[in-house]
Amino acid sequence: MSSSLDRVRAVVTAREEAGLRRYLRPRASGDDVLDLAGNDYLGLSRDPRVIAAAAAAGAEWGAGSTGSRLVTGTTALHLSFEESLAAFLGAEAALVFSSGYLANLGVLTALAGPEVTIVSDAGNHASVIDGCRLSGATIAVYPHGDLAKAEAALATVDTAHALIVTDGVFSVDGDVADIAGLHALARRFGALLVVDEAHALGVVGPGGVGSVAAAGLAGEADVVRTVTLSKSLGAQGGAVLGARAVIDLLISTARPFIFDTGLAPASVGAAAAALGILAASPDRAAAVLARADALASIVRGLGVETVVPAAAVVPAVLGDPLRAVAAAAACLELGLRVGCFRPPSVPAGRSCLRLTARADLTPDDLDRAATVLARVLG
Repeated sequence: MSSSLDRVRAVVTAREEAGLRRYLRPRASGDDVLDLAGNDYLGLSRDPRVIAAAAAAGAEWGAGSTGSRLVTGTTALHLSFEESLAAFLGAEAALVFSSGYLANLGVLTALAGPEVTIVSDAGNHASVIDGCRLSGATIAVYPHGDLAKAEAALATVDTAHALIVTDGVFSVDGDVADIAGLHALARRFGALLVVDEAHALGVVGPGGVGSVAAAGLAGEADVVRTVTLSKSLGAQGGAVLGARAVIDLLISTARPFIFDTGLAPASVGAAAAALGILAASPDRAAAVLARADALASIVRGLGVETVVPAAAVVPAVLGDPLRAVAAAAACLELGLRVGCFRPPSVPAGRSCLRLTARADLTPDDLDRAATVLARVLG
């Protein structure tokens, strides 16, 4: 019998040979690489106003929050930001978690359980999938975007309650869920609708209010939203938005909220400043979409499969994971950083480069990206 460590080594080797091994690739401060891999959609992570707000919050409250939100980890800054976020997104209340991943785990484990069936889109983010698994609920997965199959799953639910969960914007292909259609199903079957707005906040809807608000459903009590503060808001953390009863339940039962140290004050201050900038300059959302259209045109012009962007994400589908890894490495050597998505992040045969648009990309940036992509993919 081989040792457990031998098994680990064999798995690592197999992933290497299949092009599925992941590596840490640290960024250098101030390098000259054009970043089309990150999720800083509004270009706010380095905005001087956001950085200054983070520094001021750290100076006032300390480097860390010092405890869980229920002990010492809630400051006046946390509460003020929750009120501002709820007001901006048209929700009754909001609750900040230390990451978007934990927000999804918290809301799904709190709202579901053995008496609940979760009906989940096959394209949902890993944090949603993990939240479903940890919830103890019955799980029914419907094919990506297929409302007829979602309806069929709801029609066969044999638990007392049901919950529909979807990404608002899907993180690889960048398509937007049919929120109105899913909400109609939720109403018909008496289910709650949970929408992960991580890639929608700041990009989708008038002024970047997200896919739920864009569908006219922001104030509906049977809709619960999660957001991340680490993408369009350029900071760190996550939040859940919904009816006051939902937030009250999370405070009392969501283990990722109760047992995790609260989000650091600097991150809260940064997110609050970024939200203020977004509210004051709603044209930033339209700028992201315009840059995404330009990137998609570049990829399409090279004969590579992509999408008509509905958000900031633009995939360049290459199929083979080894080809995708090689292409991403070649882009980086030429000064362009792109994402590289392989199974299990995408289905087999759908490995891709993932390009992300930012509101602050210049025409020169787009020309530079076009030149590099033409050399690598042309």
